[in-house]
Amino acid sequence: MRLTMFTDYSLRTLMYLSQHQDRVCTAREVAERYNISLNHIVKVVHKLSQLGFINSMKGKNGGITLNRPPEEINLWDLVKKLEPDFTIVECFDSNSNTCRIVSACGLRTIFQDAMQSFASTLAKRSLADAVAKPQVFFDSLVTEDKHSK
Repeated sequence: MRLTMFTDYSLRTLMYLSQHQDRVCTAREVAERYNISLNHIVKVVHKLSQLGFINSMKGKNGGITLNRPPEEINLWDLVKKLEPDFTIVECFDSNSNTCRIVSACGLRTIFQDAMQSFASTLAKRSLADAVAKPQVFFDSLVTEDKHSK
């Protein structure tokens, strides 16, 4: 299973904002921090704002901030709202399934169990867990900056 880059960029954006809750950030600084296209981050910011995970303010003093504390942002809630689907094998989609062995195959049940475990694990975690060691997280960003110059 693989999450989309959009979800990955969304997670990174929220992680960044969680480390800068004391100020308003910009999409440009997030894009520059992670070396991601500004156009991609603008789309991410727009979607995260629509979903209520961040506040987005336009204008001269505009920018983005978390809409709620990192401890209140559930990772499963976020991922399931961002991912287009969780069809990891063909038989998960009854509309397009053409697999000839679906009635005898045990993989579908195994993959369903795996998906439930994945969802259950994320449901127990928050954005705060993703940056559980804020200083280490911050130091890694500073170290990257030093190496890139």
